[in-house]
Amino acid sequence: MLVSYEDFQANLARVNEQIAAACGRAGREVDSVRLLPVTKNHPADVARYAWQAGLRSVGENRVQEALGKMGEADAELAWELIGPLQSNKAKKVAEHFDRVQTVDRAKIAQALDRYAGEAGRSLAVLLQINAGRDPAKSGAELEQAPALLEAALACPNLRVEGLMTIAPLSDDPEVARRTFASLRECRDALSERFGVDLPELSMGMSGDMAEAIAEGSTMVRVGTALYGQRNYAG
Repeated sequence: MLVSYEDFQANLARVNEQIAAACGRAGREVDSVRLLPVTKNHPADVARYAWQAGLRSVGENRVQEALGKMGEADAELAWELIGPLQSNKAKKVAEHFDRVQTVDRAKIAQALDRYAGEAGRSLAVLLQINAGRDPAKSGAELEQAPALLEAALACPNLRVEGLMTIAPLSDDPEVARRTFASLRECRDALSERFGVDLPELSMGMSGDMAEAIAEGSTMVRVGTALYGQRNYAG
């Protein structure tokens, strides 16, 4: 069932309040954390809601689902891929997405680089790191991060803007917090080693935003808290 725009606005206000409260506890400025609405399994209307509310980017997990929605939303809305990417989808992603948060292998980086070059684009990417060492989650292992960054930096048509992770499912908030701290420490070590700025830390979702913000997240990816359960199959 599609959430109404009025309910979305109320949900958005609550999420923004939660972000502000988490920033206050962490001694951070509110504008240091950006909200990325996740429109997976919802119709294109929810992307229009985001734009109407002043949000300029949305996140999608599935390539084909996103491609089907892009033509129905504002042409200036930015689309970020936050789900796993297979190399056979790299061409369409490099041509249509504004940023890819899930570069977890050199092969993917190189495929995106090739197709972005053919399209005459400079594509922003984040490296996905399995900072929680969760076998159920995608992402390069922490030990693989230097080699992955080195490979991505060698791609002339990619702009590496930071790192992304997904915390393991757990009832213990400290599990998420340790995961996010590990990603931040990984980013800091990579920045020092390679002499590059990696400002974006995409970490935290509806259930673990506070822990992510406490550990330095610059972007939280929120779907359920904005749009309700993802039960749309159209």
